[in-house]
Amino acid sequence: MLLFTACGRDSNGIRPFKIAFAMAEELGCSVKPIFGLFKNMEEVQREVLSAANTLYESYLQTDMANGKYPPYKASGMAYIRFAKEKRELFKLLFMRDRSHEKIEEDRESVMPLLKLIENNLGVDEDAAYLFHLEMWLYVHGIATMVATAYLDWDDEFISKVLTDAYEGLKNTFTRKLPKDGH
Repeated sequence: MLLFTACGRDSNGIRPFKIAFAMAEELGCSVKPIFGLFKNMEEVQREVLSAANTLYESYLQTDMANGKYPPYKASGMAYIRFAKEKRELFKLLFMRDRSHEKIEEDRESVMPLLKLIENNLGVDEDAAYLFHLEMWLYVHGIATMVATAYLDWDDEFISKVLTDAYEGLKNTFTRKLPKDGH
């Protein structure tokens, strides 16, 4: 919890030294005990990322389980809610510079969502993955605009536009094409 608080106070994203100082301030102590808890600043950074991801995952699990929206839609609504309520943690996880990170396709982490899409639309895994990527681009765009205070849409409007996007993609992915492919 202390890592969340410290990171949330850092408006410029993850900066290990600033986070260590914010943690010390939150505890009412000097930074020396904080530096003693971690081997180095890279470990502080890893722990903050891990803690932020754990909190994000709890948003997903909670929203997908509460039944307010169908599970797939709930995952998008949770992503946007996280962006709205935990702006700096959202930026840290999903908007940081990744130019020096190795990024690989990770279907396993979204496999439960792919299964939902496969079942809902009657498509195979590859089509479900493409559907999810296209839908995620839309959801991420909204979340980014919310996290940066560019937009301040209410949940009802966000729900409506997500439904519109889902239905449009659903139509594209499930329509029967004539034999000539057009």
